[in-house]
Amino acid sequence: MPDVVALLEYPTLNGGERSLLSSIRVLKETGLTFAAIAPKGGPLGEALLQHEIDHVPFSFHDEQGSRLALKNIRHDLQRALASLKPSLLHANSLSASRIAGPVAKCLSLKSLGHLRDILRVSRQAIEDLNCNTRLLAVSCATLRYHRAAGLATDTSTVVYNGVDTSEFQPAKRTGFLHQEIGIPPACRLIGTIGQISLRKGLDVALDAFSQFASEQPDAHLLMIGQRLSNKAESVELEQQLRQRATTGPMRGRVHFLRWRNDICRILPELSILLHAARQEPLGRVLLEAGSCGVPIVATDVGGTGEIFPNAAEAMLVPPDDSKALASCLRRIYTDPQF
Repeated sequence: MPDVVALLEYPTLNGGERSLLSSIRVLKETGLTFAAIAPKGGPLGEALLQHEIDHVPFSFHDEQGSRLALKNIRHDLQRALASLKPSLLHANSLSASRIAGPVAKCLSLKSLGHLRDILRVSRQAIEDLNCNTRLLAVSCATLRYHRAAGLATDTSTVVYNGVDTSEFQPAKRTGFLHQEIGIPPACRLIGTIGQISLRKGLDVALDAFSQFASEQPDAHLLMIGQRLSNKAESVELEQQLRQRATTGPMRGRVHFLRWRNDICRILPELSILLHAARQEPLGRVLLEAGSCGVPIVATDVGGTGEIFPNAAEAMLVPPDDSKALASCLRRIYTDPQF
């Protein structure tokens, strides 16, 4: 019987999943045992195997990708938990926390709900979240948002994500990315890292780079991440990004690298991390880039200002302002220390 069971809704390995795994790696040293209830396969499944975490395959969606009925998910979850008999359930996202709350309460099982999103939820969803024993928000901005919607104040608190500074640290550039994408070693790399989605503001980042590209012919933009949503707006966004990247001074200088599992190697190769998110509860890649000493240009949204409260730590601008982002890129490029 594991001490802690983690509930994860998707087989992906993005910020929330990587934050959880880094915590588990440390907590296992104290003697705690872990298991994960999560969809089978995918990068997450591989990571669970690598971290020697027992994996209980679980379905949240049907074969077509549609979400199963909530009552059916909870029924199956209750059966899985009754079999595992953990001491604690850790639901690793807002959605998973909403699913888990009433089930844990029914089983008299202690549960942690981890709120890693800032998004509107229904009154019923808030009631479900409040069924958890404790609720952890990744930033003060996240906590304020959900408390304003009715989240219980006596059981909710902020726990910031952390990064392993032995893994994410300044390092000498090796040029491996230049070789991989076939560009001269003297070129300088600006990177965006995150899902291809409207929330991440990649369209604004591309606008900023287009304003900047003609002035700095040695600059290349890496767009690292993939589209996970099949919604029409997300599909259209990716198509537009790829099409626009082939025009004007950007032609041949924007590279789509899809999802990567070597971010700790990639970050030291970048001259600038460009993060144009429209909303960001607490961007893990910002923590990682800061730990690696990479210059950061980002939008001042969600919990980003909590990571960088001082102007010297990162250049922060309002969201949806490509001119301000381009101006920051210019300032860094002309800085004698760059």
